[in-house]
Amino acid sequence: MTVKVNSQRCTGCPGYVEPPCVECCPGDLLLINDQGQSEIRNAAECWDCMACIKACPNGALETQLPFMLAGLGASLRPQLYKDKIRWICKDAQGRIEEFEIPRVIESAER
Repeated sequence: MTVKVNSQRCTGCPGYVEPPCVECCPGDLLLINDQGQSEIRNAAECWDCMACIKACPNGALETQLPFMLAGLGASLRPQLYKDKIRWICKDAQGRIEEFEIPRVIESAER
């Protein structure tokens, strides 16, 4: 799998010292390119952890699913809400399925 950047949605997060997607990538694989948008340095080194995808405030990143798993053009993208994550899965024919799971947020107070 690899990360795909939607250039229509990516703003490069102006106002941030470092955009959330760049900051949270454990492999240090994302950068902001000359066009001011997120870009992956080396897709082959991506760990598929989806940290960057979940961190993007604009929903500009999605996972391109492998051809053998879901067909050409299939993707997986989360929408984050305070209490849940909605996963949007698009298959090779363009059909969309959505799945919701509760978002586990641990309180700092114990």
